Amino acid sequence: MTQSWSLFCSKCDRTESAAGLPSVCPDCGSPWLVRYAKLPDPSAKAALAARPWTMWRYREWLPLADGEEPVTLGEGMTPLLRWPPLEKALKLKTVWIKDEGKNPTGSFKARGLAAAVTAAVRGGARVFTIPTAGNAGVALSAYARRAGIPVHVFAPATTPATILEQIRVFGATLNLLDGHIGDCGKAAREFAAQHGAFDVSTLREPYRIEGKKTMGLELAEQLGWALPDVVIYPAGGGTGLIGMWKAFNELRTAGWITDRSPRFYAVQSTGCAPVVKAFDAGAEQTEPWPDPATVAAGLRVPGPLGGRLMLRALRESGGGALAVSDDDLVRAARTLAEQGMDASPEGGAAVAALEALVARGEVRPADRVVVFNTGAGWLYR
Repeated sequence: MTQSWSLFCSKCDRTESAAGLPSVCPDCGSPWLVRYAKLPDPSAKAALAARPWTMWRYREWLPLADGEEPVTLGEGMTPLLRWPPLEKALKLKTVWIKDEGKNPTGSFKARGLAAAVTAAVRGGARVFTIPTAGNAGVALSAYARRAGIPVHVFAPATTPATILEQIRVFGATLNLLDGHIGDCGKAAREFAAQHGAFDVSTLREPYRIEGKKTMGLELAEQLGWALPDVVIYPAGGGTGLIGMWKAFNELRTAGWITDRSPRFYAVQSTGCAPVVKAFDAGAEQTEPWPDPATVAAGLRVPGPLGGRLMLRALRESGGGALAVSDDDLVRAARTLAEQGMDASPEGGAAVAALEALVARGEVRPADRVVVFNTGAGWLYR
């Protein structure tokens, strides 16, 4: 089967075939990115109208061979909702919330893991492993079960109980460790080396980014092939932010849009903010955050492998990075719940960040703003 894409290293520009089960670049250890031989012509927009309302409607933009059926649970095409309470409270003209909690496994992780599992099945994977702060473990467990492949999940013992139960319900072997996701990552890599399992950790394979990229494709389509001025995104591992940055660049290259990229703002917790620290310092790479602590499990990522790519996306877009306190993100999530959205703590962080950016004057009244709620609040209870 001839594949219409290849891989290139995000740091040293080494290129490689997309065959098999790729991990990180063997030369420098950086993440691979996918490069397509040809991007679809704008005339292909017309074909979307007849396609199912899932992320796979964008199959020409995804690592999917002709005639190949993805491993899917119907992920993607989540609501993009105007949110008048925020518009009124912050005196903004236009605010949307992209509610990723409506995905099949309750979070945006469904997109990336659907794409990763689909590619890994094609590549011959027989066992999966993953470290997780929570939602990625739920998603991989569900998609691996759908594919009929066993999975071993390594999670901090402090992960919310509901998330751990979901992982068990989907049939994964769950390993709980003292420590944070970085410790779980080491354990997962050791397991993969010993047992021949395929590690689908964030950015240790190239296809989770491609699944997360569909958030950007959807935003463009939902807004009539236009882009907002600002995107506020809660960033732990950062694949969603990197994926949207990639999507907007590809759409512009292919002639599907003409708008400039929105200003990306990465939001973290004051208890774990390696991207914020590196951005403020003008650094090109993040440094591990000591003793990470936050109630927003998805933000408890002390050493993101994609730190360099996140910083590049933030700077190229003219955006930034900021941290909010746990008190503020919990309050904001509770406010969203009172307004009718079951938001995760990470979604609360994005709203708290919007408040801070308005107060600083970095988000202006006329800006069209998209705030991401990356998961459902019920997973944390």
